[in-house]
Amino acid sequence: MVFSSSIFLFYFLPVFLAVYLLVGRRLKNAVALFFSLLFYGFGSPRFLLILLLSILIDYFLVREVGKRNPEGLTDRMGGKTENGERKTFLVLSILLNIGLLAYFKYANFFIENFNALLGVFGAHSIHWTKVVLPIGISFFTFQKMSYSIDVYRGTAKPLNNIADYALYIMLFPQLIAGPIVRYNEIADQITDRSANETTDNRILGFYRFVLGLSKKMLIANILAEYADQVFALPAQQIGTSTAWLGILAYTFQIYFDFAGYSDMAIGIGRMIGFKFPENFNNPYISRSVTEFWKRWHITLGRWMMDYLYIPLGGNRKGIRRTYLNLWIVFFLSGLWHGAAWTFVAWGAYHGLFICLDKLLNGKRRTESGKFSTFRSPFSVPLTFVIVMIGWVLFRSDTIGYAVHYVGAMFGANGSTPALFVNSQFVFTLIIAAIFSFIGLVPSATLRSKLDKLSTLNFKLSTPRCLLLGLLMLVLLLLSASFILKGSFNPFIYFRF
Repeated sequence: MVFSSSIFLFYFLPVFLAVYLLVGRRLKNAVALFFSLLFYGFGSPRFLLILLLSILIDYFLVREVGKRNPEGLTDRMGGKTENGERKTFLVLSILLNIGLLAYFKYANFFIENFNALLGVFGAHSIHWTKVVLPIGISFFTFQKMSYSIDVYRGTAKPLNNIADYALYIMLFPQLIAGPIVRYNEIADQITDRSANETTDNRILGFYRFVLGLSKKMLIANILAEYADQVFALPAQQIGTSTAWLGILAYTFQIYFDFAGYSDMAIGIGRMIGFKFPENFNNPYISRSVTEFWKRWHITLGRWMMDYLYIPLGGNRKGIRRTYLNLWIVFFLSGLWHGAAWTFVAWGAYHGLFICLDKLLNGKRRTESGKFSTFRSPFSVPLTFVIVMIGWVLFRSDTIGYAVHYVGAMFGANGSTPALFVNSQFVFTLIIAAIFSFIGLVPSATLRSKLDKLSTLNFKLSTPRCLLLGLLMLVLLLLSASFILKGSFNPFIYFRF
């Protein structure tokens, strides 16, 4: 079940909200968990039991971590023992989650590549029944690991019952494609959301959901049709203009598709009293690849920073080790996105530019003591082109296709009139560009207002509520009409 389907929009969501808002506070978690089970079971019934079993095992492993004094255990003789038991339970929890992710997501990839290696030496290949990927496994695996590590570090207390833990992992708005909600960010809300359960939050949450739905249906899906047509062509037959328009369409598609999903998830969460972290902040106005990753898929970047980059040593062990740590993080980030060499290459590509940015630009201390990074007037368009070329790797099925496609962008196949162009595509592309780069307006006051409007982060007044309500009604009706006409594309990040 996806947010942009008629069954979710016209049946599941209204029934869930009606039941959730009608029951008493003590039953709200039970209702949310029940509907989350229905949501996941509808889309992936065969994996529901596996997910529940892993939640059960993980809960008891981490409970053992929480029982033990972080400063060390006291033995019968009154002395202190090592924290070995706590670490053992933590390692078991992490191995459980990494093991499930490795098996379901990467087993096919490793077997295929191993068979290719065997073929080089003339050996017989291994017969293997392909493993089906559970929906959302990359996202809920990271959330489960966040719980284990946060409890181990003592930054949050373990939950008192397994139902609350299951709700944290399975809460349907963010279960399939994020945002990746770290346990310490939401621990208190699992047990008490009374402060967030306000009329303003419910109304603004609904508006945020409609805004995300509009990004998906009115922009991303239309651009997806063009991108799919272009990338279905042999790369050697794509002219320069078609190649640029194809990747430009995909560049905006993936942003409005994923940001739209995040908006919907944040909006539903807000309607029921949860405050999920923001996942995007105008990424295409970035002046460097480093800045891009602070604005794109923010929750993944922060997860990688706190649970991987810093434990590896971050930038505390010299410049060479810093570069190595960055490469490891982006290599694993690429692999996290998908079990294919194109994703690995995409992660390494971004890692390269992150290191180059750190090497070439560096940080200069100003007179005020703050750090600033040198940027030229061409930083935004240059960064945008670098990111676009990276998306070629991300979208292509093979590295060879990506190489030929990039060649087509720079004239390898000659210049021919652009294919598949129509007025609807051109209009949508212009709208996408306007909303992607509107954050570059020179006025700081206007930028602040646009940021608040994009996240609907303000208090409602009656005129503002009515005006926004009218706008959202129009957007909802337009989006619903596209859904009813059968204009459907699955969310890009569902495959991860």
